[in-house]
Amino acid sequence: MNRKPLHVLVAALVAGAMLSACSEQPSSADDSATATPATTTASAAPAAAAPEPQAADVFRFRVGSLDAVALKDGDIDVANDGKVFGVGRPAADVAALVSAAGEPADVLHLSIQPMLVRAGDRVLLFDTGAGDVKWARAGRLQDVLRSAGVEAAQVTDIFISHRHPDHVGGLLTREGTLAFPNASIHLSAPEWDALKGDADAASLARAITPKVATFQPGAEVVPGVVTAVAVNGHTPGHSAYEIASGDDRLLYIGDSAHHHVISVQRPEWTIQYDENAPEAEASRRALLQRAADGNLRVYAVHFPFPGIGHVKAQGDSFVWVPEH
Repeated sequence: MNRKPLHVLVAALVAGAMLSACSEQPSSADDSATATPATTTASAAPAAAAPEPQAADVFRFRVGSLDAVALKDGDIDVANDGKVFGVGRPAADVAALVSAAGEPADVLHLSIQPMLVRAGDRVLLFDTGAGDVKWARAGRLQDVLRSAGVEAAQVTDIFISHRHPDHVGGLLTREGTLAFPNASIHLSAPEWDALKGDADAASLARAITPKVATFQPGAEVVPGVVTAVAVNGHTPGHSAYEIASGDDRLLYIGDSAHHHVISVQRPEWTIQYDENAPEAEASRRALLQRAADGNLRVYAVHFPFPGIGHVKAQGDSFVWVPEH
């Protein structure tokens, strides 16, 4: 997220298998348990191990045969003052819309949740959270990864939706070194150019350059598994990603939509984060329409955790229907 619009330049979405990640660790045997004596005649079937409970910031799910994990990095709180959501509209209009959905009217809450997927021997991470940016309560990704049973060194591929700090903030450690030393960093060529041209991101660009692998908008990045979807307006090279396994699909939307009520029910309302607002507003509606028409399963980075659900048509607009 950071600041500005989006338009859906939906390049061919295809893909095929990815993610068997963060598998639950089996419970270790109780050392104090006494083995059944050999003289016991009844050979009872071993009890099934209890599944590992979901951690508060870890949500495991599946995309076809792939294991996936929603990873809660943190939160962003935005005042409903007309400066960020519904720019140019009375704050009362925004308040009425969110209040009708049972949300607080004074402060708008955005979650930050990167996603992990394991595809064969590849461990895929989609965005990296906010790191230690001062305007978010975030930076938990490394701890949450460990809670999910994954070490940073195991991540093989990172897919960046765009260059805004709450999506690339976790790429480096506080010391300025690579937080995921063995991972290739994938982002669209236009977005990489924008990042390199951003004076505020100069140190980040220098640090990640050896790891960057660019692609053209809409490209199939991992054959049969990950296809980029160009969604224009938010940033020059903003990408959503379609993850595929067999006939199952999941659309990771990046910052195509920020708020689960405002962005979905009023896609034409201007959002200050969008860098080209008119283009972003048109592309947002187009993507939501496509998701509703195709009953697409969606992963929304900033919607309430874990951000998995569907967009449904409602009159001439839409509504978010979470799975959980």
